[in-house]
Amino acid sequence: MGLVECRVFSGHGSDAGRDELEQQQEAWQILIVEDDQRLAQLTRDYLEGNGLRVAIEANGAKAAARILAEQPDLVMLDLMLPGEDGLSICRKIRNGYKGPVLMLTARTDDMDQVLGLEMGADDYVCKPVRPRVLLARIRALLRRQGSEAERDDGEPRRLQFGLLVVDKAMREAWLGEQSIELTSAEFDLLWLLAVNAGRILSREEIFAALRGIEYDGQDRSIDVRISRIRPKIGDDPMHPRLIKTVRSKGYLFVAEAAEALSARDAAPTAG
Repeated sequence: MGLVECRVFSGHGSDAGRDELEQQQEAWQILIVEDDQRLAQLTRDYLEGNGLRVAIEANGAKAAARILAEQPDLVMLDLMLPGEDGLSICRKIRNGYKGPVLMLTARTDDMDQVLGLEMGADDYVCKPVRPRVLLARIRALLRRQGSEAERDDGEPRRLQFGLLVVDKAMREAWLGEQSIELTSAEFDLLWLLAVNAGRILSREEIFAALRGIEYDGQDRSIDVRISRIRPKIGDDPMHPRLIKTVRSKGYLFVAEAAEALSARDAAPTAG
């Protein structure tokens, strides 16, 4: 399967009348890790025609080192690569690369998608994907990543619940004196839940806030990330007290439970 539906590539596909945000995309650097050079080039042409700067890496064995050295604003990472597969690369870079990772897979198997998210991917798309859909996913990830430092919407910049501290400005979290290792997507989800402590957030609300798209009723990425966040913040995955699942409604961050964390509980699990 190709990365994109080639029939859509009839040129650069530039959109007239870009808004101010899209004009700022010229500063954003994308690294495509894809071994199909023709499709990678077509994708680069389309993305560059829409204001992004794009580089290509075809060798999976070289990809991790290049990502860590260059620190692109976003990585598009194919699951199946020569030299080293995308899951292994994602696992290697997560501690040293803080940008978003968009995983690409030719298979629709839920397990592939879940594994990608568990390895630290921020989002995934199944091949073939329409270029406009791909561009929208990329813009959503970059907008979420790049706008945090510039926003001044009246929200607090740091939240503290007992031993748990979540700092939006630094995009870091701590449990006691120990830093919590979170992917970019995990941090965004934790912050969204924490800043709405005491209020049930539906999956529809979470998707709209974090990804700018409508929840399709089947995507499991939010559930996977919740399951990864819980042990990292000292919550019991089997009997959660901090982030509760409210059946048929969504998720609830319980501030009182977080504030009651004892030193004995403060042992976050590394991702």
